[in-house]
Amino acid sequence: MEDPKKSFKPFVPAEKVVPEFTVTSVILGIILSVVFGAANAYLGLRVGMTVSASIPAAVISMGVIRFIMRKDSILENNMVQTIGSAGESLAAGAIFTLPALFMWAGEDPSVTTPSFLMITFIAICGGILGVLFMIPLRTALIVEEHGVLPFPEGQACAEVLLAGEEGGEKSKLVFSGLGIAAIYKFIADGLCLFPSEVDWSIKAYPGSGIGMDVLPALVGVGYICGARISSYMLGGAVLGWFVIMPMLVLVGGGNVMYPADAPFNTLDTWTLWGSFVRYIGAGAVAAGGILSLIKSLPLIVSTFAKAMKGFGHKGGVSRTEQSISLPVALIGALIVAVLLWLMPSVPVSLLAAIIIVIFGFFFATVSARMVGLVGSSNNPVSGMAIATLLISTVILKATGNTGMAGMTTAICIGTVICIVAAMAGDTSQDLKTGYIVGATPKKQQIGELIGSVAAGLAIAGVLYLLNTAWGYGTTQLPAPQATLMKMVVEGVMGGNLPWGLVFTGVFIAIAVEAIGIPVLPFAIGLYLPIHLSTPIMIGGLIRLWVEKRKFADEAARRHVTDNGVLYSSGMIAGEGLVGIILAVFAAVGIDLNQGAPLGNWGGVAFFVALVAIMIAFMFTGKKKAK
Repeated sequence: MEDPKKSFKPFVPAEKVVPEFTVTSVILGIILSVVFGAANAYLGLRVGMTVSASIPAAVISMGVIRFIMRKDSILENNMVQTIGSAGESLAAGAIFTLPALFMWAGEDPSVTTPSFLMITFIAICGGILGVLFMIPLRTALIVEEHGVLPFPEGQACAEVLLAGEEGGEKSKLVFSGLGIAAIYKFIADGLCLFPSEVDWSIKAYPGSGIGMDVLPALVGVGYICGARISSYMLGGAVLGWFVIMPMLVLVGGGNVMYPADAPFNTLDTWTLWGSFVRYIGAGAVAAGGILSLIKSLPLIVSTFAKAMKGFGHKGGVSRTEQSISLPVALIGALIVAVLLWLMPSVPVSLLAAIIIVIFGFFFATVSARMVGLVGSSNNPVSGMAIATLLISTVILKATGNTGMAGMTTAICIGTVICIVAAMAGDTSQDLKTGYIVGATPKKQQIGELIGSVAAGLAIAGVLYLLNTAWGYGTTQLPAPQATLMKMVVEGVMGGNLPWGLVFTGVFIAIAVEAIGIPVLPFAIGLYLPIHLSTPIMIGGLIRLWVEKRKFADEAARRHVTDNGVLYSSGMIAGEGLVGIILAVFAAVGIDLNQGAPLGNWGGVAFFVALVAIMIAFMFTGKKKAK
């Protein structure tokens, strides 16, 4: 059998030089990096998960460069998506941890809000380290494992770029989804004509309840994730809202148990969830993340071995083999670590800087390998952050770094590691796309660094804006991942967690893993309110319906499926961007609230209309369904 690595030929040959790292690609990439970073920050703070920006960034790039500017360069488009997707990854790492610092400042007047400079510096340092740590792994993962590691998002993005002649139609789908979702979001959460979250308790089954956030981004997330992942999330939510909560009311009766301060049979569904199920879910998510790491240990070891074997290897001189040299990457990583230690506004000690370097490279390896196998959407970044926080908080406490100062340092360490893991995963996907289309690795790596700096400069402003508008840990911005990280650090440092509930979640996760169900999506569903899992499941069911529907041929099925992915990406971006605009309105005191005159059923009606419009757009173009 022929070795796919030896037989592979990139779309643009190594000997051919075409426009790639241009002023147009850099400026457009920076704009998309900031835009998608802000949109994904809002999405992640609302539902606890983000989505890849590579494909929508590539499609928008083709719409601008190929069809508006009348230029023809696949490598320019690839550079735009490389820089643009960096913003989404950096935002994901930042919003999973940094809001914990804002929440502490809100709870304790003696604790100061993190400074703009501190957030910016930590974010940029994490982004740069994520890119630099991926450099020694490129040959082992991208080149040597070609044909073995699928890199699903990287392959899909390459296919979109190669199908450039369809870029006009594809970009229209992204912008259509963006525009419709933006209008819908403004009506729902700006004018408030109907509640964006509909909710019903079930009186015949005390303790249970059902509802959903009738918002476009959640349907888009469900469609992109697919029915299987969505069903795992809904399964976790059903366990929480239809098993655990009713059982607490049934067994607890008139008793009171910490952390609630009233009898079980008097608590509403939201209090039951916030006081008990949320801690059980936190334990499940933590255990799920650690189990994912344990299962990937053989892959981690083999990847480390391959990376170290090629550490002293000098890359080839052909254009498609040029990369930032390993000594430059090593020196750059050391400089960043020293700057983190010496920067006065950043509470990172020498010990913390050493922890960051060790854990950073370790989890960069984990992340890059994991996305190669299962894709960015299933990359357990939060699990890596939890493992880092557990170990680093224990070390800090053992060395006398306790109290709020120690907890702040732990969150700073966790933030850098979280961003490193997210950026390493994104960089590996982008390098795989570049490998297929024939890009220059060195230029892509520089592009990733530019995108990291651009997004890092913007993320502090976004976090400040959202905190001013609504505050973290509120109904509008529950910040589920950051709340979980805060609970972990407080629990280890102060011992004030209800550990019985946490360990209940741990053993639920172990049981779920034992019967072969992917534990992380199930655990996230248990941790989040069922109101988020329900619309995500609807999006997954739409994807399943398309995949099972009869079409004239496989090309027609793929056409409709891809249309759904692009339209969903647009919906996610549209809601996120309007969320930022509404945050500006809230911050400056503009109130457009109409008091939800249409009620819950009005929200359901608008949501049905939104889904119908989405399906109609999916079948635009070559409609060949029977």
